[in-house]
Amino acid sequence: MPTGKLEVLLVGCKGLENTDFLAVNMSPYIVLTCRTQEQKSSVASGQGSEPEWNETFVFSVTGDVSDLSLKLMDKDTFSADDFVGEANISLESVFTEGSLPPTVYNVVKDQEYCGEIKVGLTFTPESNRECSAEEENLGGWKESSYIE
Repeated sequence: MPTGKLEVLLVGCKGLENTDFLAVNMSPYIVLTCRTQEQKSSVASGQGSEPEWNETFVFSVTGDVSDLSLKLMDKDTFSADDFVGEANISLESVFTEGSLPPTVYNVVKDQEYCGEIKVGLTFTPESNRECSAEEENLGGWKESSYIE
């Protein structure tokens, strides 16, 4: 399995269902989970169903990681935050390609479409290659066969 750094660019969302009945616009945020690591976006206060973040998150990837989970929540002041929907992104293609430009993924709630989220991904593999002393002694400029 790949080992390295996964960079997630959270661009924004469109077409989200407004979960606030009393407020004019909801204040969404995202909980990003990569295996056991969890990070939160800032709250897009009052941005409603089309919030924009343009925030970057970095996760360490080791072992068996297959997807990135994005859980959309609505920040509420006087009650528990509301679950808006979620998107799960397979990381297989970013491990192969190295980077994926910002792409639109479906947000679902109770197996029904409820909006879109736009995310860019970049994977930087960790270099495990260490030069041995023998490799360092091969073919330096002093040993070249160049004669003036």
